[in-house]
Amino acid sequence: MKLLFKQRFFSWFDSYDIYDEEGNTMFTVQGQLSWGHCLHILNAVGEHIATVKERVLTFLPRFELFIGDQYAGCISKELSFFRPKYDIDCNGWHVEGSFLEWDYQILAEDGQCAAMISKELFNWTDTYVIEVGNPQDALLALMVVLAIDAEKCSRN
Repeated sequence: MKLLFKQRFFSWFDSYDIYDEEGNTMFTVQGQLSWGHCLHILNAVGEHIATVKERVLTFLPRFELFIGDQYAGCISKELSFFRPKYDIDCNGWHVEGSFLEWDYQILAEDGQCAAMISKELFNWTDTYVIEVGNPQDALLALMVVLAIDAEKCSRN
């Protein structure tokens, strides 16, 4: 399953639309004014289904993932000098990827690829392609990508 993750061009807060391969809106992401990033994920009919929330006052960036009101895990940036590294406490996943964080993979405990993320260059806004092996993992993979993108945004 492929998802196209596009940041909206005119938006005061983090705002994204996520489309399937046919161009249908699968999810909408709306940023909320808060201390730290707080991203609300809505399904295709506009119902709130998940939240990615940055924990503030931590040494390194940390994002908590919630599906509905249920805690699903967290993603934390690890201390590293040359390549950004992330610790994912969610679904037994970990991230491996490129120096610029434009192309990376989310791997399961058994080494299988849960999702591949690549950035499309030469677009007006951030645009990523998320290829998910199991469609049931699409929301969780999207949440991890949102957290990594928000951490990069904070760093820049």
